[in-house]
Amino acid sequence: MVDRFTPDTSRRDVLTAIVAVIVLLLVTHGLGRFIFTPLLPYLVDDGQITAQQGAVIATWNYLGYLVGALLAVRWHRVEHIRLVLPLALAVHVLTTLAQTQLDQAGPIAASRWLNGVANGAVFVQAPALLLEWLVVRRRAAMSGLVYIGVGAGLLLSSTLVTATSDILVGASRWWPAALLSLPLAWWGVHRMLQLELPEQPRREDGSLIAKTPLLDRASIPLFLAYAGAGLGYILPMTFLPLLARQQLSPGDWLIDGAWLIVALATLPSTWLWNYLGGRMGDLPALRLNFMVQLLGVLAAVLLPGAVGVVICAALVGGTFIGTVLLTQRVGRAMHPHQGPRLSAALVALYGFAQMAGPWLAKKWLDLGGTLDSAFWIGVGALALGLLFAFLVPRPESWKCH
Repeated sequence: MVDRFTPDTSRRDVLTAIVAVIVLLLVTHGLGRFIFTPLLPYLVDDGQITAQQGAVIATWNYLGYLVGALLAVRWHRVEHIRLVLPLALAVHVLTTLAQTQLDQAGPIAASRWLNGVANGAVFVQAPALLLEWLVVRRRAAMSGLVYIGVGAGLLLSSTLVTATSDILVGASRWWPAALLSLPLAWWGVHRMLQLELPEQPRREDGSLIAKTPLLDRASIPLFLAYAGAGLGYILPMTFLPLLARQQLSPGDWLIDGAWLIVALATLPSTWLWNYLGGRMGDLPALRLNFMVQLLGVLAAVLLPGAVGVVICAALVGGTFIGTVLLTQRVGRAMHPHQGPRLSAALVALYGFAQMAGPWLAKKWLDLGGTLDSAFWIGVGALALGLLFAFLVPRPESWKCH
């Protein structure tokens, strides 16, 4: 059985498969999810929505992301992924097209919820399917490269919004993302469905992987730390351009440039945190990652103005993908049998924490609070996440129990 799925796969085939997942993450994360962040100040200025409505819409999107990740927990087998993945990408394309025609906050929120469901499913299932394919070809170490798609998506979304800011208005601002999504999604999913895999997941030695409990005394602190990271980073990732618009003079380059800094910081972060994890160990690197990210969000509230915006954009942009990579690797080291199920559970928890962030921000704004003071919610969440990260045992010592 294993020999059938361990052919002499060419380097070109491996790289093409990796690029396919990079493209799918670029489409769903960059053109679907996070493009809302640089668009939000323009949509508010256009009078389409208010800042408070933007927070509600973001919350619905993150709720959809949570639902999509939970669906991936339930349908985590290879045969499930082959069915759900193309359906999720079709939903992404259709809802992004719908955004070009919607002008009311209610329908926009509904569309963004559906888009979030698709995003959550793709973010779990596309990398998981690729990882299973790479494992049987002894190429699992290359799987982390797919998260380049998130950084590239952030950069592309920033470029599209800035380049068309003087041309498009209101709902029409979604057209660039909608038009690019269609061919990219089609090519990516077409390539992924060509990957051959055994029906049951196996280890590298060919033995079947047994299903064991997901939660124990080692993994629970890791899950709690990851929840803190999700809540901590989502506030600047949602509201940083809007914060820049409120704190800086009209026409300041950082109003658009803040998101560009986030995107540029994200691009090398996959390689950086992968390198640090290999050099100092994934768990120590994860703790360092939390510290740096915490400093980034602190800068937004302690250094109002251009300096704080730049530091926050650079440090948060340069760490959040590392949090994902390192947490996934620490979890897999503790429970190497879990595969896509572990990834889906972590993403679901991350999604729940992200959903809570904009909702808490809206409640704070409704009470008369300011946007910059709302960032203290993220500071507290990351501080708790760092604390729980120090409670996670080393995977090698845990496996000795």
